[in-house]
Amino acid sequence: MSQNVKAIKANIREKIWRILEERKVSLPPKPIIGRIPNFIGANLAASKVARLKVFEKANVIKVDPDSPLKSFREIALRHGKILVMPTPKLRRGFLVLNPRHIPLNRIAFASTIRGAFNYGKIINNPYKLPRIDLFVVGCVAVSIVNGIRLGKGGGFSDLEYAILLEADKIDREIFTIALVHDYQVLRQPIPYEIHDAPVDFIVTPTRFLNVENRVERPKGLYCELLSNEHRALDIVKNLGKCN
Repeated sequence: MSQNVKAIKANIREKIWRILEERKVSLPPKPIIGRIPNFIGANLAASKVARLKVFEKANVIKVDPDSPLKSFREIALRHGKILVMPTPKLRRGFLVLNPRHIPLNRIAFASTIRGAFNYGKIINNPYKLPRIDLFVVGCVAVSIVNGIRLGKGGGFSDLEYAILLEADKIDREIFTIALVHDYQVLRQPIPYEIHDAPVDFIVTPTRFLNVENRVERPKGLYCELLSNEHRALDIVKNLGKCN
């Protein structure tokens, strides 16, 4: 069953990458295959997220490091939000960006990956992270029906959720927004596995979309399902749940 689900997910990713390229809405970095794709209008979607009450109320936001979320990271920092950003493949844990420690004229740079490493604080112990109020995620595809999102296929986004839940930095119902292009939104359910963490809400350059029937979230970290790559990460070792 799991292999079948993985094959279906892989097919959906390939289809969405192809559609974004064929319809000429993807932006660099290229090629978009194997990436969370950047797209025309990502900045518009970002400004729409900033109009939401959940954004207004949040003090700390966990946001992905991918290129389509660059505008959102900049907007959030300018609004005084503290950002928790995973480092690529969680190799160095998380970066915490506090806008109070970033000069105003360096906010745009700090919202890039390079800039985040310059101005952010690397935290490889999940227990030392601040408590998080909101998730904003990128993806390759997302279902408006059941809220399942597809990333690049490495399982890191779901691992980040599980680590933060186990470390008591979020609760299971953390409000999660997917920021995507309209072409990335599917009107059918995406098959899922026990470790998949669905989203609640979808924001595109043109629409706000409530997920219709979000599936249940994982209850924590499933140690028996961890790959060797995930198990070897310092952030997982420091969590102390799978030793």
